[in-house]
Amino acid sequence: VDELMVVDIDATVNGKDPNYEMISNLAAECRMPLCYGGGVKTVDQVERLVTVGVEKIAIGSAAIEKPDLIVQAAARVGSQSIVGVVDVRSTGFFRNYEVVTMNGRKRTGFEPTDYAYRLENLGAGEILLNSVDCDGEMKGYDFNLIDQVKKAVKVPLTVLGGAGSLYDIKKLVQSYPVIGAAAGSLFVFKGK
Repeated sequence: VDELMVVDIDATVNGKDPNYEMISNLAAECRMPLCYGGGVKTVDQVERLVTVGVEKIAIGSAAIEKPDLIVQAAARVGSQSIVGVVDVRSTGFFRNYEVVTMNGRKRTGFEPTDYAYRLENLGAGEILLNSVDCDGEMKGYDFNLIDQVKKAVKVPLTVLGGAGSLYDIKKLVQSYPVIGAAAGSLFVFKGK
């Protein structure tokens, strides 16, 4: 593992700010780059996270509500520290990919490739692509979704949602040599 990503998926849903004390403690113990996401709504919060030791800040729903946040945050702390989050779910009758927020419950109407490209142009230095449908399923990454978004952006892309084995990660990295493989459940759940 070369980076630790901590995402408070309930912070925005519950209207909470980042827990700076917990994040500061994590940063003090972390011996690798730390990325934090969850409840980040302002440039001042981004700057405060950097001051407590976070190298990268993941911004999701706030970027949809206020796209200038990406521009302003990148100007303040540098694009390399801003990660644009693209949470995607298959929606509607035809099960088309759509960007979602609020733990996958709120549809945005945005198509993932266009939205990822938009985040890149606003100043995000990295894209975190999360397949909400695959998240926690441990059945492999959504390569169709990855193909589409990878072609749309030039910034580094990290993929999340679906890793169930080291083989899944190997398959991802072999298919896309310059890509980040993220996993959560794989490192938490051990057998039935």
